[in-house]
Amino acid sequence: MRVVFMGTPNFASKILESLLKSDTCEVVAVYTQPDRPKGRGKKISISAVKELATEKSLPIFQVENFKQEEDVLQLKAHNADLFVVVAYGLLLPQQVLDIPKLFPLNIHASLLPHYRGAAPIERCILNGDNTTGISIMKMEKGLDSGPIMLQRALRIAENDTSGQIYEELALLGSDLILEAIERIKKGTCALTEQNEDGVTYASKLTKEDGFIDWTKDIDDIHNRIRAMSPRPGAHFFWKNAKGEDIRLTLASGERIERETQEIAGTILGVEDHKLLIACKGGVYLSPQVKPEGRSFMSPKDFVCGYLRS
Repeated sequence: MRVVFMGTPNFASKILESLLKSDTCEVVAVYTQPDRPKGRGKKISISAVKELATEKSLPIFQVENFKQEEDVLQLKAHNADLFVVVAYGLLLPQQVLDIPKLFPLNIHASLLPHYRGAAPIERCILNGDNTTGISIMKMEKGLDSGPIMLQRALRIAENDTSGQIYEELALLGSDLILEAIERIKKGTCALTEQNEDGVTYASKLTKEDGFIDWTKDIDDIHNRIRAMSPRPGAHFFWKNAKGEDIRLTLASGERIERETQEIAGTILGVEDHKLLIACKGGVYLSPQVKPEGRSFMSPKDFVCGYLRS
């Protein structure tokens, strides 16, 4: 099986790595998003997929879109049996989806038709779901709307973060795409249309999604912090003794139901090496805190440097 791989972030690079280790297929080309400036310094950043493809000496292509005829002709020239697409960051036009001899396959990090779109892992944790999974689907022009070839579920524990679920789903997706390719080779694959009645969407994250409102229910707060961990991070604004508002980002921790008379959002101190913060209906314990412009630090260092200054 000749495979053209399309993907961009670390999640996609882990699946590319599994394809390269397998004798099930041959990756003949890698497509990833163009290098772009990132962060405050606007330093040019290359994707995790490009880094791996460079290391493995694979042909790399970085097109803005497929509106140019020469880009479409180049894609056709790879003579691919399959496209494997994982978090590529570009909706593919129909003329591109029609190119592979067999299937354009997408690996999506949800149990479709739930959470179509850009941020399925973060959104399901934000909503407090206890199950997610991987879907292997035949791509069509709509957003994650194609028929399903394979699905596997994954349990989400109450303290799991997006980062942890990303890692587990990358492993699950790696196994499942190899199984899908084997089924295609044997002619035993079957496609099931998605139930449109069950469709939900996972829109791209916004800055507001990372803001902690301490007046919300403690479960909502916990879900938000772990959904934004490790990136982009959940934050709130804390007023120090000088009356200055300091933006603090919290590492994901745990919630405890406990009576407290303090105002929600009050930093109570350190307990069990964790920063203790008053919440509606309990307290929140975070193992690390990051003041704006600084690195993550221990609660003890934060208290010494900020609460006692």
